[in-house]
This record gives sequence, C-alpha cells and structure tokens, in this order.
Amino acid sequence: MATDDTSYDEQAVTRDHWWWRPGWSVGRSFYTWHITFAPASPVRQLRGVFAQTFSTLPTMRPVGADGLHITVQGIGFTDDVSSPDVDRIVDIARRNLAELPRFTITIGPPTVDSETIQLPIADPDPLRAVRDRLQSAIAEVWGAANVPERGSAFRPHLTVGYSTGIAPIEELRMRLEADELGDYTVTDVVAEISLIELNRDHGRYEWRDVCSAALQ
Repeated sequence: MATDDTSYDEQAVTRDHWWWRPGWSVGRSFYTWHITFAPASPVRQLRGVFAQTFSTLPTMRPVGADGLHITVQGIGFTDDVSSPDVDRIVDIARRNLAELPRFTITIGPPTVDSETIQLPIADPDPLRAVRDRLQSAIAEVWGAANVPERGSAFRPHLTVGYSTGIAPIEELRMRLEADELGDYTVTDVVAEISLIELNRDHGRYEWRDVCSAALQ
C-alpha cells in the first residue's frame, strides 16, 4: 500500500491513489455533497470515450459510468456526525440551493496529475456558488469555524481514471493527445446536488444516496 511519503518526484510520475488517507479505514464512510449523473446524462458516455486509452494504461483504473461524480463539499465521517445534525444541514441546504438557478457546465479538457486523469470544470463559478450555500448550511448548524474545508482551494473536476501505480505523467499526457482526447469536453445541466454516504473499501469510490437538494 502506498503512502503520502514518496521518494520520487510527484510532478513527474503518478502514484497509487488508494493509499489510506488520515481518518479513512475499511468500513468507514463519509457524508459528502456530490454532483452525480443519471443514466441518460452525456457524462455517462465518458466511460466509452476513454475506454481505448485506458486499455493501454496498466497503471490507470477507469471510473465506471455509475461512479462518475464531481465533489462539492464534505460534511464528515458518518460515525462522527449525528443524524439530527445531518437532517438540519439538509433542510437548510435545500432552502439555500432552491434560490440558485440550474446551470450548464462544460467538463474538460482532460488533465493528468499524480493520482488521476481528470476533466476540470471550465467555468467553476456556479459550482463555487453552490459550495458557498452548502457551507452556509453547515455553518448554521455547527458554526462558521467548524465548516469542513472552509477556506481551502476549490478546483471542481470530474475524474475518469485513478492511478494504481507509478507511471510518467508526460507519457500519459502524450497518450491522451495521440488518441485525440487532449481537447475533449462534454456539457451537462446541473439541476440538483446529492448528499451521499461514500466509502473506498474496494479500491474504488462507492456510495449510498442519502438525499438530494434541487436548484431552481
């Protein structure tokens, strides 16, 4: 199992994404707000779009169509957060988000970092507005000083593949270019945000839907 104490240049090569980060362990789940995608969403087609490329990348595991997501705002580990607090956060979040209009996002083109192949969101401002409303909901329940991730950089993206080992990042970038995916983008409409209970027990992200909060 890899750790975050690496002896190689993280800017030059990938590493295993599935090392156990602080707080995580087998059987432990996390409450988090994500954007997920219905079966009819064009985003679900990304699995097929990148399939040939991933078949040539032994150290990259593609994300299944039902696992594609955009992380927006965490709440906390499920064994640390009480059900009444979750209910209160959800009620406030629904009121806050109902004031925001649904919006279209452009996802891509793809980039490669030390643990993923991902597609950044081209215009993150509408997602930042959503995140602000979610953080406001958490602050009403726990206080502003106790909002997770408050003040941290927010770079929304959709990951299509997670690294499982060491590979030169530049070679992965060249592979995307060779497969004519260097400029690939896809668009979709965001109409709701999902609260999920997320785990990473099996070398992938799996979740249970808790509820959703709709935009206008």
